[in-house]
Amino acid sequence: MEQGIVKQSAQAVLAQVRKVIVGKDETLTWALTAILAKGHILIEDIPGVGKTTMAVAFSKVLDLSYNRVQFTPDVLPSDVTGFSVLDTATGKMRYQSGAVLCNLFLADELNRATSRTQSALLEAMEEGQVTVDAVSHPIPQPFVVIATQNPTGAAGTQLLPDSQMDRFAIRLSLGYPGAREEMSMVMHRQAGNPMASLEPLMKREQLIAMQEEVEKTFIGEPVVQYVVQLIHATRRHSGILQGASPRATLMVVRMAKAWAQLQGRDYVIPQDVQSVFPMTVAHRLLLKAQTGNGNGAAMQILSDILARVTAPQI
Repeated sequence: MEQGIVKQSAQAVLAQVRKVIVGKDETLTWALTAILAKGHILIEDIPGVGKTTMAVAFSKVLDLSYNRVQFTPDVLPSDVTGFSVLDTATGKMRYQSGAVLCNLFLADELNRATSRTQSALLEAMEEGQVTVDAVSHPIPQPFVVIATQNPTGAAGTQLLPDSQMDRFAIRLSLGYPGAREEMSMVMHRQAGNPMASLEPLMKREQLIAMQEEVEKTFIGEPVVQYVVQLIHATRRHSGILQGASPRATLMVVRMAKAWAQLQGRDYVIPQDVQSVFPMTVAHRLLLKAQTGNGNGAAMQILSDILARVTAPQI
């Protein structure tokens, strides 16, 4: 794949998605960065700001098979992973696939599911497979989970466990649109839903090729050492109860590679790491009570760490 082709293709994809999500260019760029890094996305936001619309738009433009589950306390793990049924014709058990066997799975209001149902996603998100009755079933590739949760409505919710939070590449928030963007959104829909005009820009095999190109992006040993130093700083910080895991280290590297490709480069520089580090790590940290809580406190700590840890001269 030619140098810069990932950037060109990504710009074309974002231009299409912007037809239905207005005024959220930065959020859309982060979402596509995570997809190129083979990561999963957590969106924390109030209802009605376009979380589902964004997921459907990416699935259409990238030609991805799409399933959605609206999570409630009565959703069972088998609804997600699938189950075995008796095939009367053969007398053998036959696997009935669950909703997660697709390319893009939208887990809507995941925190309203029971912890048992939430955990049904862990294997799928980490290993790209589900195991039912001791038999593993691979999930089609590429595969990305976009999960949502409402940060303000606590009634009837179950906090996502640390092990699940650690499997998300980034945590995003769309937020309210500005007045101009909201007016533009209304005007664009006078002739019908713009979602109907979206068409695939590529086959899923092309997206896999872009992901493989991201994996091949060069990252030198000094930059890798810089990533490790940043991660270790989260484990020693006085305001952090639990720092970032080795899984976070790997994801920071993958996100930095994807970010570099979006800048048109096939190599990673320290500035790429600095760009992705807060977004990739903030949701993985457990802060001490006296430090505060919420994304703002975590982002401030990570900003301080970036200021203290010296970047290599490349």
